[in-house]
Amino acid sequence: MVDVTQEDGIAIHRDPVPWWAVVLVVAATFGAGMAMLVPMTYTLAVRLDQLAPGQVGALGVVLGIGSATTLVVAPLSGILSDRTRTRFGRRRPFTVAGLALGLLSVGIMIAAPNVGVLTLGWVVAAAGWGTATGSIGNWQADRLPVKQRGSVSGATGLAMQVSPVVGMLVVAPLSGRTDLAFLVPAGVALVLVGLFVIFAPEQDTRGMALEEERLTVRMVLRSFLFSPRAAPDFAWAWLGRFVFFLGLTATTSFTVYFIAQRLDLAVADVVGVMALVSALSMITATFGSLGGGWLSDRLARRRPFVFLGSLLFGAGSLVLAFAGDFTSILTGMLISSLGIALFSTAGQALVLDVLPDRDSQAGRYMAITLFAQKIPGVLAPLLAPLLLLVGGGDENFTVLYGVSALLAVAGGAVIATRVTGVR
Repeated sequence: MVDVTQEDGIAIHRDPVPWWAVVLVVAATFGAGMAMLVPMTYTLAVRLDQLAPGQVGALGVVLGIGSATTLVVAPLSGILSDRTRTRFGRRRPFTVAGLALGLLSVGIMIAAPNVGVLTLGWVVAAAGWGTATGSIGNWQADRLPVKQRGSVSGATGLAMQVSPVVGMLVVAPLSGRTDLAFLVPAGVALVLVGLFVIFAPEQDTRGMALEEERLTVRMVLRSFLFSPRAAPDFAWAWLGRFVFFLGLTATTSFTVYFIAQRLDLAVADVVGVMALVSALSMITATFGSLGGGWLSDRLARRRPFVFLGSLLFGAGSLVLAFAGDFTSILTGMLISSLGIALFSTAGQALVLDVLPDRDSQAGRYMAITLFAQKIPGVLAPLLAPLLLLVGGGDENFTVLYGVSALLAVAGGAVIATRVTGVR
């Protein structure tokens, strides 16, 4: 059945998106993800080690400030794009603006003479790549019918997971050239996001009626909130995602230091191990994202896959908590990768299923959904150093990964037991 609704006289089409458009959105997600996540998982840590050797906790501060920036930029860009009326549509201008900012940030981080300027560069990067990926996600909320949400979410989720993996493989030979390690992922994003901007179909929105309420600071701030009573399923889904991503983010930013400690390596030498582990994790990520997305559409079930994903991530984190050699680290990361893929794919499809006011305020609610990942991005890097200090002595990664496991499972349980409008 064709899924089409009317908004202010403009048809909002939700007939199946053609395969070539799906390829474009997946490729754009991959490109933006590589440009954002390679620095987050590797290049920033190396650059920081060059500017301030031995200051492990400083990484959490830099990443936390960047995540705080997106808490403001993401909802603002979502609200503004909902109101944008151009011949190019309402999402495309923000994809372009985000891409431009992301490219600008690369030059700042490469040339940074100190940690302060590096932090500024990361703030610009977070705002730019966050706006670009958010706009691509809003396009999906506008265009995807119910029967494609699981499979396309699986494909884009896989792209987001694979992007830093491929990025690590690409930058591994460049371990002595930090500038190229920043430039190459950004170049990939320029090409792939650029193709999406040029060729992905988006309707002319000049005929849409403008919102009656004026855009004011008060209105924008109020738009950051929503009524859980009016949208209980969305509220529970948001809370479950928040708890899960709090657990996930607590460890993500410290992977380089974790591997360096457990395998007794220098920070700069970790890239080879990370590249190999990441390459192998592509198998589990592919299975979890594509298989989980297809099955969730086929069976019309989201919650079981969400919970299973959280359990697998928790199990992988517990393996890592006690890992002391390469084999155990690889095992833990592969299990975790499968869990992240299942949770992210089914969870994203579930959010699209319960999204309030989809036709008129999709950008706003997708931005609010993003809060469930970005607020943990602010809190977790600041909380993690405290957990690492438990017991004194060297960084206590056992406690950090143990807490991560508990939070992830709790988040999946919230969604599995409290969301009732979606099976």
